[in-house]
This record gives sequence, C-alpha cells and structure tokens, in this order.
Amino acid sequence: MRSLVLLLAVMALGGCMNVSDMAEETRYQMSDVGLLDHSNSRRVNNLRIQPDSFIYIAQGPFSPPGYPYPRPNVVAEEAFNGFIEYFPMIRRASAPEGLDRAMAEARGAGAHYLLYTRFANADDRIGNMDEWIDQEYVDRLGIDSGVIQIMLIETSTQYLIDTATIKSRGGLLTFHDTSPEDLIGPPLQQYARSLIGISNQ
Repeated sequence: MRSLVLLLAVMALGGCMNVSDMAEETRYQMSDVGLLDHSNSRRVNNLRIQPDSFIYIAQGPFSPPGYPYPRPNVVAEEAFNGFIEYFPMIRRASAPEGLDRAMAEARGAGAHYLLYTRFANADDRIGNMDEWIDQEYVDRLGIDSGVIQIMLIETSTQYLIDTATIKSRGGLLTFHDTSPEDLIGPPLQQYARSLIGISNQ
C-alpha cells in the first residue's frame, strides 16, 4: 500500500509544471484579467527572417491622438532595445522621420530590412498626483493604453513582408506613475522573437 501511494505521488509530481512555468502562467493569467500590463499583437504574415539580417529601425514623425507629448522616437528606441538581443546587426534612426527618408537611410546603411514603426494611438490616464493636479477629471482616472503599428519592408525590393498591430494596456496593479510608452517594450521584444520563430510562451 505504501509503495502504491509513493508511486501515485511521483506520477502526480511528474505531471506538474516547473516553478518557472508556473510563474509565467500566473503572470499571463493576471495580465489577462487586467491586474498586470497586457498586450495583444496581430501579424499579417508569419514569415521568419534570418537572425543575421541587418535591420534599420525608424519611427514615423507624428504624435498619437490622445497623448500629444510622448518621448520623441520612443517606439524606435524601444524596438531597438527589444531587437538587439535577437538581431545583432541593427541600427536605429536618431529622430522620427518619414518613410521615404527612412528607406533611403536604410538602403544607404546597407540594411536588408526597414522596420518602420509608429505610435498610432495612446490614452494617458491619470496615474499619479501630478497628473491629477493637471487634469482633475474623475473620468480620466484609470489605466493607460496604446497602439503601435509596424511595417517590415525589404529594402532591395520595397516589398512589404509583414505588418503588425500591437495593442497594449496597463494593469490595475501597475498603473501608478506610468505612461503609454512604458507599455511598449515587452510586446516589441516579443515581435522580435516571433520574427525568428521563438515562441512567446
């Protein structure tokens, strides 16, 4: 009888998740119900590119509706930070620029691809006392959100090989003293991982 109980215990433990998987699943569930930051990415194509591809990263020159003063070039900066681990051959534009100029600079640098990004929309809600003093609208209390749009263009042919839309929102436990640009780093890194076929789970 004792050996049967021991065997059942070993089988039960063998089917359990390891600690890191349990932590990741807990984080995912908490973000899905709105307690932690959450993002949803939609790619048009699931094409992969080589890790040794040379990518030039640029951002469109306009501010998103709902959040007129984001940090200049923040999407390109966060994309660079997310891509550098997976694509060692990358370069980033120093300031926001139009698509034609970004393409010309990417070609001039010898890049294989242009990753062109833009902050399409954002909602910077009141999340600290300073923002409350500035706005003082109860209906502005809440969690931040934002939308990032991405185009991946082959520089030699100007062929659009992928587009993606990333929608992000803050969480109830993480909304204090944040802004919409604080949400975009992790999903941009996930997009980089997806381009070389690494699962985001």
